[in-house]
Amino acid sequence: MPVRSFSFLVGILYTALGFLGLTSIFVEPISDIPEIMTQVGVTEGFGYILGLFPTNVFGGFVYLVIGFAGFVGSRAPEGAARIIVDFFAVWLGLFSLLGIVPVANTLFGLMPIFGNDVWLHLATALPAAYFGFIKDRGAAGRASVKPREQREPYYQ
Repeated sequence: MPVRSFSFLVGILYTALGFLGLTSIFVEPISDIPEIMTQVGVTEGFGYILGLFPTNVFGGFVYLVIGFAGFVGSRAPEGAARIIVDFFAVWLGLFSLLGIVPVANTLFGLMPIFGNDVWLHLATALPAAYFGFIKDRGAAGRASVKPREQREPYYQ
């Protein structure tokens, strides 16, 4: 699967989650809001998307931005798509690690990244790391710099 196809799949998944998270019909509200979110955070729209993924309004917008970036990466040249997929690998990997830490699992009060969100972000970050950092690096015909003897001279 090329990098751009993976970016397109991430775009579809996260855009759908963003729209579902911002639509109150698909969010099951809960009354047990984490304490840090009630003190400093965003509690508007807090609940679980389809009963699985914790979200709030800020989280819904973050998912829409990630989805939009996925669609941009699917239409970009391969080098730019690889950079966007690298971004997914780093940031979603960081979100999955922060989701495990009790103090940081609400992104310091902004959006919930605990529970099944940890698995969602990890399941996105690992293939993103493969497509962004590993696949096709150093393959024949893909070298970004030509060998010295094949380069054009700078001056004549």
